[in-house]
Amino acid sequence: MRKIWFGCLSLLFIYGCSTNDKTVQVENTLPAAIQLIEEVKPNSDKVMIPYSKYRLDNGLTVVLSPDDSDPLVHVDVTYHVGSAREEVGKSGFAHFFEHMMFQGSENVGDQQHFKIITEAGGTLNGTTSRDRTNYFETVPSNQLEKMLWLEADRMGFLLSAVSQRKFEIQRDTVKNERAQNYDNRPYGLVWEKMGEAMFPEGHPYSWQPIGYVEDLDRVDVNDLKAFFLRWYGPNNAVLTIGGDIDPQQTLQWINKYFGSIPKGPDVDKAPKQPATVNEDRYVTLEDRIRQPMVVIGWPTSSYRGADNQAALEAMADAIGGGTNGLLYQKLVKTQKALDAGAFNDCNELACNFYVYAMGASTDKDGLKSLYQELLDTLAEFEKQGMSQERLDQINGLSESSAVFALQSVKGKVTQLASNETFFGEPDRIERQLKQIRAVTPQSVSRVFNEFVHDKPKVTLSIVPKGNQDIAVRKANFTTPKRTLPEYQQISADQLDLRVATDNFDRSVMPVVAKAVTAKMPELYRVYFDNGSELLGTETSETPTIEIHFRLPAGDRYVARGKEGLAGLTAAMMEEGSTSRSVEQLQAELDMLGSQIHFSAGSYTTRVTVSSLTKNLAATMALVEDVLINPAMAPEDFERLKKQTMESLVYQHQKPSWMASQATRQVLFGDSVFGRSSDGTEQSVASLTLDDVTSFYRKHYTPQGAQIVVVGDQNRKEVIKQLAFWDNWRGEAAPLIRPNVNTSISGQRIFLVDKPDAPQSIVRLVRIGLPFDATGELYLSQLANFNLAGNFNSRINQNLREDKGYTYGASGYFASNRELGIIVFNAQVRADATVASIEEIIKELKNYSTQGMTEEELHFMRLAVGQQDALTYETPSQKAGLLSSILTYSLDEDYLKQRNLIVENVDMSELNQLASKWFDPTQYQIIVVGDARTLTPQLEKLDIAIEKLEIQQ
Repeated sequence: MRKIWFGCLSLLFIYGCSTNDKTVQVENTLPAAIQLIEEVKPNSDKVMIPYSKYRLDNGLTVVLSPDDSDPLVHVDVTYHVGSAREEVGKSGFAHFFEHMMFQGSENVGDQQHFKIITEAGGTLNGTTSRDRTNYFETVPSNQLEKMLWLEADRMGFLLSAVSQRKFEIQRDTVKNERAQNYDNRPYGLVWEKMGEAMFPEGHPYSWQPIGYVEDLDRVDVNDLKAFFLRWYGPNNAVLTIGGDIDPQQTLQWINKYFGSIPKGPDVDKAPKQPATVNEDRYVTLEDRIRQPMVVIGWPTSSYRGADNQAALEAMADAIGGGTNGLLYQKLVKTQKALDAGAFNDCNELACNFYVYAMGASTDKDGLKSLYQELLDTLAEFEKQGMSQERLDQINGLSESSAVFALQSVKGKVTQLASNETFFGEPDRIERQLKQIRAVTPQSVSRVFNEFVHDKPKVTLSIVPKGNQDIAVRKANFTTPKRTLPEYQQISADQLDLRVATDNFDRSVMPVVAKAVTAKMPELYRVYFDNGSELLGTETSETPTIEIHFRLPAGDRYVARGKEGLAGLTAAMMEEGSTSRSVEQLQAELDMLGSQIHFSAGSYTTRVTVSSLTKNLAATMALVEDVLINPAMAPEDFERLKKQTMESLVYQHQKPSWMASQATRQVLFGDSVFGRSSDGTEQSVASLTLDDVTSFYRKHYTPQGAQIVVVGDQNRKEVIKQLAFWDNWRGEAAPLIRPNVNTSISGQRIFLVDKPDAPQSIVRLVRIGLPFDATGELYLSQLANFNLAGNFNSRINQNLREDKGYTYGASGYFASNRELGIIVFNAQVRADATVASIEEIIKELKNYSTQGMTEEELHFMRLAVGQQDALTYETPSQKAGLLSSILTYSLDEDYLKQRNLIVENVDMSELNQLASKWFDPTQYQIIVVGDARTLTPQLEKLDIAIEKLEIQQ
């Protein structure tokens, strides 16, 4: 229930060691080059994922998990190579190669990989960690053969298409990614600094997967090719496929496309390399932040799956897990810290345990006292130990989490692929649960004493620039200058290329069978006498249920000067009831494996409830208690108010927030939509507990509320579970006053100063249309699809793939029931700010005057028209669909109506809308960056420049 807004520090892993029931069969229908290794049948008595595992003669491991509940498939290719396989001086190669794998191969043209999958109605991506790299796509099930053709082509036929030019473009893209996600983000370098201090120079965990820019700058394309040849063989890969598949046909295709790819060099297991810290190390990181933070880390055991990992996870939960965690009780609830937590970070070669705490921007004492509070809390944990009651709650959470993880094909395939890669056993759920249940208070105490108590540690102080004096201690460790080996250039003739021999033409893309038809879930409605409405659907894929209560309590109901009230009220609703403290409430929820969360939006506050079906009655009793009898304690209000104000400070440091607020101010001025719904420091400071209780009384009412239910219960059972809701009565919430906006005359550049920013955010913005499902707004979104609405769109291809200015550029329509905006956005290299504006303007002008091509129209029809197969899979997706129907009073078949529009809309109509909405002269230009260096450059555009002060 607790909102942690520095959640990027939190990690969760579970480990175990039991067995699954496995049978090995001989199937005469298998291709000769494929061997069945094992098969795990469905077992209703266990939480598990059925699968069959095969191996090809070239070493490729294949895992299949059929699931025909939705007409889609998820394909994952995981290579057992991450940054831990890199050489000193060549950091970032694994991640760099992730980029290169999307740049085309021998039989797939440049930039076509994204285009082919997007055109198929699918989604795709790739990720790189310390220990593995994976590539995945979710597509309608009729596209499976094409996906296998694509993945096989880049596994076996990539290098002939890799050029020095592609290498240089993607090198720029990776640099932009590092600048955007690390160098230009608050706290973005925390783990780089911790890794450098925790591990010795040369240890593969001493650098991050993104790598160092200097390493990327000193290599060329042949280095990257050599990396591919070493690690990207089929014998170092796992191909996992789940969803609506025919296993026999799938194996035939796998054999055809992957079977002839030659085996790569042998790959041994990487040696375990746990960190060794012989004395306390203190490190200081100066950052462009206002809230200081301290992170403390200890080396633990050496490998995932070790017996003590479950105990370490339980220890982390007891110390830093939610409202019942010791750190929350001792530091956050007492307002000594804004946020605090603990987690166990375990990877293939080494594992570490961390605790952290963030101080307020107003703290004068710095981090010394916060550091001591962390140590005192650990000492108290050592004294009191772990209770059996808390372990029982962890078991409840673990079991429900295992079930909820099975709701999507992607989630199941991802588990199978990861577990096979690291453990050689795809389904480990029962192992993990058994290991968790085996944890005892004594085993938790043992790992605390073994790894934390009086053990040398690494302490990182993150402080505002120029404030090293507030660090925990003066730094006794700074990252030494890197010792890089002399660069040895690799020539083309040194590359040991592997060539496949086939009896078919790989250049011919497989023909797709007829399109699949996504079936709209059957819906039911309930109208309650208290003025609320319910829309639901029954689904039995997992024994879970999700309920969304949408109350007329959104930000639009908040009076001027009270911005932030809706969000603060929602936060107060999570602080327990008049009969249960927040700790008691959380303990009951954990035992049930349920969640209750309040969140404020523009027009509603949503109460999200997730539960195992068997525990729904008990969960709804808790919902009733907190919804009808909130505690509203003064001490909780004061703490949450302070946290809210500090959360604003944290958010307002982000360039992305600054760009969003600038957009609101430029387009809507001093109107209600010109102000951030989260509030300003001034507006939140003015809020009182009376404001919150008054807002609750007026707006937390069933009159006008909407409910969405998706899960393993029918209409009759759901109505029975909602008896308390049916009996609840309340008055209608006050009406919203219509918003009045003034038009903007003349184009200007609005410059927001972010001193010394290595990147600039560039935005072109204008007022658009309110929401509609099938009218002009929807048609305009179709018109934008090829301009800026997908990876292969004109603007992204120009700025990212052709110029290397950005990690990504996009354009989108944002709308609600009252108004809308159009935004074209890119975070670019600071030295490419003006050039990026010029290129966006050029693309807008060309598209608005010349329109789209026939090829682009065809691409849009295919891509948008086939997306529905991926729309209804998970309960949360279904809930989102049902919420849209209720919120905007849409026809239940509105998606079918949209598909007919996509199929039949005339290009001239879309081009007319492009002319109307994409004329660049109608857009205001927003730039967030270093004003000192950008101003003289921007003056060259001959557009009036106005310095914009952000309302904070």
